[in-house]
Amino acid sequence: MVNIVLAEDHHLVRQGVRSLLEGEPTFCVVGEVDDGLDVLDTVERLTPDILITDLALPGLNGLEITKQVSQRFPLQRVIILSMHANEAYVTQAFANGAYGYVLKDSTITDLVEAIKTVCQGERYLSPPLAARGMDAYLEEAGSSSTDPYEKLTPRERQILQLVAEGHTSASIASRLSISSRTVEVHRANVMRKLNLHSQAELIRYAIWKGVVQSSGDIQA
Repeated sequence: MVNIVLAEDHHLVRQGVRSLLEGEPTFCVVGEVDDGLDVLDTVERLTPDILITDLALPGLNGLEITKQVSQRFPLQRVIILSMHANEAYVTQAFANGAYGYVLKDSTITDLVEAIKTVCQGERYLSPPLAARGMDAYLEEAGSSSTDPYEKLTPRERQILQLVAEGHTSASIASRLSISSRTVEVHRANVMRKLNLHSQAELIRYAIWKGVVQSSGDIQA
């Protein structure tokens, strides 16, 4: 039996994927999450074989979730399920440790195949993306990067996303169970490391980096 956790903030999408997956006799959806900040605790508690996560989750995005799950729980494998066919997202997903990347307009057959492939220790790409070839993505993902974003700690990345989403220091402190002063220290570190000088610059950076979506985008 393959145990699966779904991380998706759109209820109808999440329920639809769950219903489709539970039609497979060897799949069992053991948990669902709609907030990125709850994913790591859920994975630790339920120890699924597979985490299927959206990219654009509130609180903590799918790319950062993938990175932290891969580092903290190496036996659990991550499949990204997203509407974004952008090669930059795919490359970053594999750089962060994802084993599969499936587009939301794929068929259930594609998703089932992705899960089975990943369970065998192999990587999977949706057919439209696979035309470029897995080796090309992995080579690019493995190349050295001087991106200052990589210098941020996991907590600083959380703060960056939550600030960009419009949360106040008090609200962030409450969500993360830390003090407002600690939030401000982390925020200052983020600004310094990324050479940002205003809230507007921080938001623009977060959108450019894919940490959050712009107000005109449909959430993935």
